[in-house]
Amino acid sequence: MNVCVTSADSSADPFLWLEDVTGDEALDWVRRHNEPTLAELRDEQFETMRTEALDVLDTDARIPYVRRRGEYLYNFWRDEANPRGLWRRTTLASYRTENPDWDVVIDVDALAAADDTNWVWAGADVIEPDHSLALISLSRGGADAAVVREFDMRTREFVVGGFELAEAKTQISWADENTVLVGTDFGEGSLTDSGYARQVKRWRRGTPLADAEQVFAGDQTDVIVAASVDRTPGHERTLISRAVDFFNDEIYELRGAELVRIDAPTDASVSVHHNWLLIELRTDWDDYRAGSLLAADYAEFTSGTKNLTVVFEPDARTSLHQYSWTRDKLVVVTLVDVASRVQIVTPGTWTSSDLAGVPPNTNTVIAGADSHGDEIFLDSSGFVTPSTLLHGTADGPVSPIKQAPAFFDADSIEVSQHFATSADGTSIPYFVVGRPGASGPTLLGGYGGFEVSRTPGYDGVLGRLWLARGGTYVLANIRGGGEYGPGWHTQAMRAGRHLVDEDFAAVASDLVQRGVTTVERLGAQGGSNGGLLMGIMLTRYPDRFGALVCSVPLLDMKRFHLLLAGASWVAEYGNPDDPADWEFISKYSPYQNISTDREYPPILITTSTRDDRVHPGHARKMTAALEEAGHPVSYYENIEGGHGGAADNSQAAFRSALIYRYLWQTLGG
Repeated sequence: MNVCVTSADSSADPFLWLEDVTGDEALDWVRRHNEPTLAELRDEQFETMRTEALDVLDTDARIPYVRRRGEYLYNFWRDEANPRGLWRRTTLASYRTENPDWDVVIDVDALAAADDTNWVWAGADVIEPDHSLALISLSRGGADAAVVREFDMRTREFVVGGFELAEAKTQISWADENTVLVGTDFGEGSLTDSGYARQVKRWRRGTPLADAEQVFAGDQTDVIVAASVDRTPGHERTLISRAVDFFNDEIYELRGAELVRIDAPTDASVSVHHNWLLIELRTDWDDYRAGSLLAADYAEFTSGTKNLTVVFEPDARTSLHQYSWTRDKLVVVTLVDVASRVQIVTPGTWTSSDLAGVPPNTNTVIAGADSHGDEIFLDSSGFVTPSTLLHGTADGPVSPIKQAPAFFDADSIEVSQHFATSADGTSIPYFVVGRPGASGPTLLGGYGGFEVSRTPGYDGVLGRLWLARGGTYVLANIRGGGEYGPGWHTQAMRAGRHLVDEDFAAVASDLVQRGVTTVERLGAQGGSNGGLLMGIMLTRYPDRFGALVCSVPLLDMKRFHLLLAGASWVAEYGNPDDPADWEFISKYSPYQNISTDREYPPILITTSTRDDRVHPGHARKMTAALEEAGHPVSYYENIEGGHGGAADNSQAAFRSALIYRYLWQTLGG
């Protein structure tokens, strides 16, 4: 076999120039590649799909999900009339009605017009407990980097001369109404290799940022350093986190000038609520199993007394999925073979009981929990069951407060769960969603990384553009995710990465063997880490698919750690500069493993110029190399949109229509 392997020496990479994100030559290349893709796919069917997708995304019948801040419920909303969005609020009484009376706090479209800037909402940090001030983050075009401006919630105006930060990947938290703790780009040497803050400083109102007092600094090789402040009366504390890699953090409490280490395992997730400390284990610790949730008295633990109680312990079929505090109770969501169970835990005794009112056999997640009261919101849905927003208290029961509409006819669509056998004998679960006996195209989705669990939720766009047209959808719960706890992920890290790919390929083969589809009619789609998965399917398993869609992907694994936030993912993939790590990375890195004589299925590669997390150079260079090797490849790059690939609903609908039109065309729909 002839293999086109780009040199490990980046200076010999013939397409290195495409990493110049906004360079004229690179953008000319982008436009030249966008044009034929759009010419091929933007037909009447595309326009119909785009309209249908936008109808789903813009409809007023969607559930407006909320977060409680004091007496108000806050929501961020985009629709046809407000493509950039409204940050608005209402009362619970009004929210219960069919048409709540929304009070608009910030109109992002009006702000964008006034500033002549393509603002995309990036969130608000509202000071607790009085909610009088907010730190508003706004991104240009959807990038992770954002500007921060102080906003007065009482006057509805940005504070002149208030806290304001230039565009950066900033972490900021209120210490008090006149002080913030901030990690940002302070100038040379202030960022980590991953492009995040290395320092945390105390910045006082009315003083220059340059005069801010440093309270903590990590190493340049760390991922990020950040501070968080709990202003709950009687439980005030400031925590500093230092992420030494993507999965290991050192957590400290800042007591005056003293740093007190919270001596939990660095790879555990640590959270504090009132006088309780929770530790979620990723690996075994003493006699406690990976995936367990442990509780301790915070003061005792930080003084050296490790009196731990097991709140949750996993088994072979059950894992911890989510947890969140109300004032007095802990809400816990677990997965049993990827099906949800919601329980309420009472701290102190740590006894648990099922929450009444949660529908069985649905995917249920915590949509909101009031840490200062007892209110909870849960979202319950399924592949063919639209979301129901449940509301109640931690004492239960919960009951429906909002119901999303059905966006497609699901009467004849069935959902079933199956298990494929991977190369090492491991049983891999997957869901099949479609009409029994259907002969239309099948789309396989998966992610397989960073302990991200893929669960069976409702997707109106997928339903309208794929299922309602006769397509079948399959969700693979492959290793690398967290569906069966942290071990489902850790075994597939670094040198174990091949397990992710073998699992996904095994599901693809099982679908064909069971007669769900044929190779020619089987497509697959993935983004980000899932885009890397698609690149590996193309170069290692091309005979198992009829088409692939690869979005905002990592593909050049020799240089991923040198591009944007890539250095933060070394813990997941390994370090390509280490010969021992490159030995296993080089075997799967798609950009370095393009064959010149194997037949590849057609592939659509999409990315965003404004993605400042996964560098668009990955997608550009892979496309160029595939073209040079004579393989069929279509390319589309959104000039804005960030890592999500779209900056507003219109762009999201356009991207969805492009992808589904491509899949219908290539898979013979």
